[in-house]
Amino acid sequence: MSVQARKERERAARERLIVATARELAEQQGWDAVTTRRLAERIEYSQPVLYSHFRGKREIIGAVALDGAAEMAAALRAATSAADGPRARVTALARTYLDFAARNPAVYDAMFELDGGLAFASEDTPQPLKDAFAALLESLGEVAGDGVHPALFTEVFWAALHGLATLTRAGRLPPEDTEPRVELLVDRLAMV
Repeated sequence: MSVQARKERERAARERLIVATARELAEQQGWDAVTTRRLAERIEYSQPVLYSHFRGKREIIGAVALDGAAEMAAALRAATSAADGPRARVTALARTYLDFAARNPAVYDAMFELDGGLAFASEDTPQPLKDAFAALLESLGEVAGDGVHPALFTEVFWAALHGLATLTRAGRLPPEDTEPRVELLVDRLAMV
């Protein structure tokens, strides 16, 4: 292995460590606790090393969001591929989405609530975000209905899921009613 290849591998490993540590710290103590100083202390590198990978917290949030989008897409695809029929796929998708948001609140915030410097719904949208939307579209597009654009239907269904996830996490909706909400969403919005 060349020296250059080794350095690139070490750089990628440091970057993964920074992102994983930021995510862990955010999940434990919230995003306000994630500072370059605290990250540097936790990973035992200097702040300039962190800045050689990320210009600041915003870029770190963006990196966590991209990792989260990839994880969410994989979870959605796994859940929907195991389901039989459109109704079961949409129900599995909704449950998996809400479960992901509940189990990974800091990652979910990085993906959808915080400014990670990522472009959405444009040509500049990073591939992991496009892939996460595609994971939603794959199951929801088939139930959009006649004359309804599949991507538009997916956006509306996604917005409903996001609202449920956000309101439940904020204590505005009781978590014990999540399953009836999923059933209502599937029955009335997806109509399957």
